[in-house]
Amino acid sequence: MNKTIKVGMADLNIAKSPGVLVTLGLGSCVGIALYDTETQIAGLAHIMLPSNKLIDNNQNPAKFADTATELLINLMIEKGAIRKNLVAKIAGGAQMFSFKNHNNSLLNIGERNVLATKEVLKELNIPLLAEDTGGNFGRTIEVYPRTGMLIVKTINHGIKEI
Repeated sequence: MNKTIKVGMADLNIAKSPGVLVTLGLGSCVGIALYDTETQIAGLAHIMLPSNKLIDNNQNPAKFADTATELLINLMIEKGAIRKNLVAKIAGGAQMFSFKNHNNSLLNIGERNVLATKEVLKELNIPLLAEDTGGNFGRTIEVYPRTGMLIVKTINHGIKEI
């Protein structure tokens, strides 16, 4: 029986098989799923913003792509994951609202979150195996530590495995 571990907004957690990590309502936020195929340990962060460097009062490292990813890696290693085995999958980063007459990328927080997440993974040398990002719809995701499978559920866009 799979034990469901919920990950809230600006939150992160880890699980070993048979646990399942779940986060609901990824709009412009990005779900960063990391897993170690050998130890079957997975981590999931639900990030809201690209970087903590532009925010003065940043007491929650799980809120940002850069700090959440590093924190998640450290937690996974503490539980026995092996750094060189880590791989990633991401989902979310939607453009949930349309801004008429604005071609301002600052307003597209979803796209900025995806780009920042990819940059952090590249800097940390963690391969990105799959993604389901963009669009204008929300996502709920489930991460299965035993296989590393990421299930993406959407309204009107179905369910997919990545």
